[in-house]
Amino acid sequence: MPVEATETEVVVTHPSNGNTAVKILNYGATAYSWTIEGKEQLWLSAAAKLDGSKPVRGGIPLVFPVFGKNTDDEYLSKLPQHGVARNSTWEFLGQVKENPPTVQFGLGPELANEELTSLWPFDYTLVLTIELGKEHLKTDIEVVNTSTAEALKFNWLFHTYLKIDDIEDTMVSNLAEFKVYDQVLKQTYIDNQPVVSVHEELDRVYQKVSENRVIQVVDKGEPIHTLKRKNLPDVVVWNPWVDKSKSMADFEPKSDYEKMICIEPGHVHDFIVLKPGEKWSGSQLLSKDSLKYQVV
Repeated sequence: MPVEATETEVVVTHPSNGNTAVKILNYGATAYSWTIEGKEQLWLSAAAKLDGSKPVRGGIPLVFPVFGKNTDDEYLSKLPQHGVARNSTWEFLGQVKENPPTVQFGLGPELANEELTSLWPFDYTLVLTIELGKEHLKTDIEVVNTSTAEALKFNWLFHTYLKIDDIEDTMVSNLAEFKVYDQVLKQTYIDNQPVVSVHEELDRVYQKVSENRVIQVVDKGEPIHTLKRKNLPDVVVWNPWVDKSKSMADFEPKSDYEKMICIEPGHVHDFIVLKPGEKWSGSQLLSKDSLKYQVV
């Protein structure tokens, strides 16, 4: 069966290869494993909680309606870091396409975490669509403001943890020439470096990155992950390095900062605002591709 659903998770297997699959928890609608011919593409902490007791450390957590911790908005400021979506159990809506196998999950305030919904009492519907190809994984989100009276203000981000062999040999390409907010340095600047390399804690929000920029994670000259985006103008690049890894209880082994990098497409430099009845969508496409240097 290409799609198998239990009470807690959904496993989608590609019909052409039983070792190409994606596993998605109902809690957070978090894809926590994606394999291509048996090789894992996503990083998952050995201490990640997969029982719904807390958001998953690894895979592709979903960030909505706020990125990080808000301090300004009357309602968003009451929410924990990264909001409601990753802290709620979504409804599995079923398979919507046979090949490539595609499934959907849904969330609204009637299903979302009750405590957080009481703090952020807005009407919305989220539909997450996950498509598994032979060598790609596409995640698409649609947000609908179902209120008849109030605007819906939110961020969205796919907090994608990618598995790598060695951070010292890894670079991220095609992000040069865009404005960056550096969350470690607390500074904003234009990054003119042709590639991003990691030698210490890195936490950068690249803003309004052209959609035609193909972001690649490159290992010793070979692209191992390729990311394309639609309607997601911002890209967060994050690696916790030594000290931050030690400070996170669910980050194990502590040395695994060497084996992961987060490339997170989203809309976080400002808020999306939907009038009653309006909808918004965005998507990321993770795939294998040839090397594409768009800036040097």
